[in-house]
Amino acid sequence: MSDGKTIAACIASTLEATACGIATMLEAGQRPPSLAREAKRDQQLNLRLTADERFRLENAAQAAGFRSVSDFVRSAALRESASRSA
Repeated sequence: MSDGKTIAACIASTLEATACGIATMLEAGQRPPSLAREAKRDQQLNLRLTADERFRLENAAQAAGFRSVSDFVRSAALRESASRSA
């Protein structure tokens, strides 16, 4: 998330934050997630959660800057999978 006094300033700030996030991932040896347009996500996985689990996941996703719980969970699971296979 980012902010700015104008829409253009907000966009510039968001792009800078995104670039910094990607650079941080690369420096840590992580691979940023592929662009959605590069691979069609046509599979679905449904999880049953308690209300508390959902609340905690939504808060964690938001705090980490993810747009959705799905993106957050996918990123964490893929990162864990990559670390186990390395």
